[in-house]
Amino acid sequence: MNEATEFPVLPDRLSVDPRSPHHVAAVFEHDVGIRLNDKEHINVEEYCISEGWVKVPAGKTLDRNGRPLLIKLKGKVEAFYK
Repeated sequence: MNEATEFPVLPDRLSVDPRSPHHVAAVFEHDVGIRLNDKEHINVEEYCISEGWVKVPAGKTLDRNGRPLLIKLKGKVEAFYK
């Protein structure tokens, strides 16, 4: 019944990339969901709640380091545990 106390607090800004300073490994031990403008997105690489944006891959396009090229979508961002 106290399952909410087991989850770490979701940060304001979070990144999937372990090289990022905004990566928190403890959060990724649980399923995290992201809503942008009340629509759930499953391919979010990074988000910031206070600034109101998410970064998602731009199709199959890669940058020069072989990582997905990201585009920024703006709107109302909500993070939650599934």
